[in-house]
Amino acid sequence: MGWNDDVIEQFRSSKGTENHWGPKLIILHSIGAKSGRTHLNPVVGFRNENGWRVVASKGGTPENPAWYHNLLANPSFDIEALVDGDVVTVPVTATEIPADQWHEAYSAIVAEESQFGGYLEKTDRRIPVLQLTPRTD
Repeated sequence: MGWNDDVIEQFRSSKGTENHWGPKLIILHSIGAKSGRTHLNPVVGFRNENGWRVVASKGGTPENPAWYHNLLANPSFDIEALVDGDVVTVPVTATEIPADQWHEAYSAIVAEESQFGGYLEKTDRRIPVLQLTPRTD
């Protein structure tokens, strides 16, 4: 089992209490842009009035994470998130925060989790922020 598998298992079994990001962790069920297969990606989810925001930081590396490209290609997918004390599956639609709103969105994330500010210092790219809005299917 790999690191992601361990993080996902801990999140599910502990209901968000025994992992690095605690209840902020969400699991993206992204759909591969090329393969069409579902991939599980644990990421930090920042709750807001419209759902969650996720940051395609990849720790400040020069390239975006693969899941970012998958979400752009297939923006309707599911996440697992802690809601009212239980891990539930939520269908969502991803939209990228536009350039004119990016600074405000990223600043709010850094205010909540300061290490995301350091990622900007490591790269020349504008680190994408995506809004995950719950949908009713």
